[in-house]
Amino acid sequence: MPNLILFNGKLHTQDKKHPNESAIALRDGQILAIGNDAEIKALSGDKTEEIDLKGKRVLPGFTDSHIHFYEWALLLRGIMLEDTRSLAEVQTRVKNAAKNQAAGTWIIGQGWNQDNWGDPRTPTKADLDKISPENPVILWRKDLHLALVNSLALEKAGINAQTPDPAMGIIQRNENGEPNGLLNELAINLVRDVIPTPPNDIVDKAMQKTMARLHKLGITGIHDFRIMGGEGGAPALRAFQRLHAKKMLKLRTLVMLPGEFVEQIARVGLESGFGDDFLRIGGVKLFSDGALGPRTAWMLENFENESHTGMPLTPMSEVAEKIALAEKSGLSTAIHAIGDRAIRELLDVYTEVLDGNAPEQDARPKHRIEHVQHSHPDDLDRLGSLGLVASVQPLHLPEDMDMVDKVLGKRGRWTYAFRDLLNAGTILAFGSDCPVVSPNPFLGIQAAVTRQRADGTPAEGWYPSQCLTVEESVFAYTMGAAIAAGTEEMQGSLSPGKVADLVVLAQDIFEIPPLEIGKTEVEITIFDGEIVYRR
Repeated sequence: MPNLILFNGKLHTQDKKHPNESAIALRDGQILAIGNDAEIKALSGDKTEEIDLKGKRVLPGFTDSHIHFYEWALLLRGIMLEDTRSLAEVQTRVKNAAKNQAAGTWIIGQGWNQDNWGDPRTPTKADLDKISPENPVILWRKDLHLALVNSLALEKAGINAQTPDPAMGIIQRNENGEPNGLLNELAINLVRDVIPTPPNDIVDKAMQKTMARLHKLGITGIHDFRIMGGEGGAPALRAFQRLHAKKMLKLRTLVMLPGEFVEQIARVGLESGFGDDFLRIGGVKLFSDGALGPRTAWMLENFENESHTGMPLTPMSEVAEKIALAEKSGLSTAIHAIGDRAIRELLDVYTEVLDGNAPEQDARPKHRIEHVQHSHPDDLDRLGSLGLVASVQPLHLPEDMDMVDKVLGKRGRWTYAFRDLLNAGTILAFGSDCPVVSPNPFLGIQAAVTRQRADGTPAEGWYPSQCLTVEESVFAYTMGAAIAAGTEEMQGSLSPGKVADLVVLAQDIFEIPPLEIGKTEVEITIFDGEIVYRR
C-alpha cells in the first residue's frame, strides 16, 4: 500500500518502459509504481495520501553536480555581493556589517565582480581599510579564485612584504612590494586558515537552512566540492555525517575529497562509492589550472592582447601520479580544468592511465573533468571515448560571454561547447558552482537552451550551434548526474524501485518560451518519499 499517490499529472520519467504516464505511487522512500490514474489510484489504501496534480509537470529531483555547499552555507551567514554594481556598493555593505559586529570579528563576503561595475577598477586593501579598520575583512570574488582582504586580515595572517608567494598562489603587491590586499588562488588560504571555524551547532543549522533553499528549487541531490585547499574537507564531511546520523540530511550527497590527501585516502582503503543512499564518498578533487576571469586558466595560446598563457596550478606530473594512484586504489577523480592546455594535458594523462579505453561499468563514481570550459576542437571528442564525465555549469555562460569574447576572441567558439561534447557521446552532468552563481537549475536549463542573457541577447544566442534542448538539459541535471555518481540504478529517473525524489513544477518547462524557463517555480519537492517543500 503506498504512502503517497500523485495523479492527474504529466510525468517526464526518463524511463523507456514508462515514458508518458500520469500517476505515481510512493512507499517507504521508494517509487512503488507508475501508470495511468486508474491503475495507480487502485493501489490506494486507508492511509494513502492522494494529491491531484491538476496537469502539472513532474520531473525526477534535480542534482547539482558541482556545488560548494558547505562553504556556501557558511558564506550565507556573511554578506552576499553578487548583485553589486559598484565598489561603493561593496563598501556600503562592508561598512554596515562592521556597525553590527564587535571589534575583531571577521567580516566575510563573496560574489563581487569588478567587470560588472561602471568603473571596473580592481579594488585593493585601501578601499576596505578606511571603512573597516577594526574588523578583519575577506571578500571572495565571484569565481573564488581571487579574494580581497584589508590590512587587519593581512596582519592576522602574518602576510607582509617579506612573505613569499605560496605554491600555486600569488600575493599581489604594490609598487613598493607591499601586499595590496589581493590574493590569487592558494594564497587566499593564508588568510582563510586563520578565520575561526564556527561551532558545530552553528554549522549544522546553517546547512539545514541551505538545504531548504535547495528544496525550494527542486534540488534533491548534490555533489559537494571543497574550495581550494584541504583544510575545509574534514569539517565539511563531519558536518554531513552529523546531519545524517540525526536523520537531518535531506539531500543525496556525494562528497568530494581533497586531492592533496589521495595517498592517505588510498592507504586506509577508502574507495569511491562508500556510503549509503544518503551520503557517499565521491572522488578526489584536484586543480590543473585557475580561471579565465583572472587569466589563470592554462591555455595553448596567449590570451588576446596579452603575452601569457595562464598557469598550471598543479604540476601535470603530480596530477598524473595522483590520477594513476587513485585509479589503482578504487578512487575516482574530479579534476578542475578551464583552459584548453589544461584539458588536453589531462586527456593525455587519462589516455595513458586508462590505456585509451573507458573503464568497465561499475557502481563507482566516474572519473570526471570539472568545468571543461574552453577546449581545443581536436579534443572535444576525447572525453566520451575515455568514459569521462563532463561536469559543466551552464549558468556561467551568460555571465561570461563578454569576458570570453575579450580574452579569447574567435576562439570563444569552443567555449561551453555543450552540443559538441554531447554529440561526441560525452555524459554531461550539470551543476552550478554555487556560490559562484545561483544554484537555480531552471536558470541553468535556460542558459543551456538559449545561450542568451535574461534580456534575450544575443538575439540568436551566443554560438547557437552549441544550444541544447530542454530534454537534454533536464537529463544532465538528473540522469547525467546519477551516471556521474555511479548511482543510475538508484536515482535519475522516475522508475519503480528507485528512490522517491521528485519535483512538481508550477509551469511546464517543455511548453513555455525558453526565455521564461528561468522564472519557473516549484510546486512540490519530494525527497525520500517525504514532502520537503510545498509552495
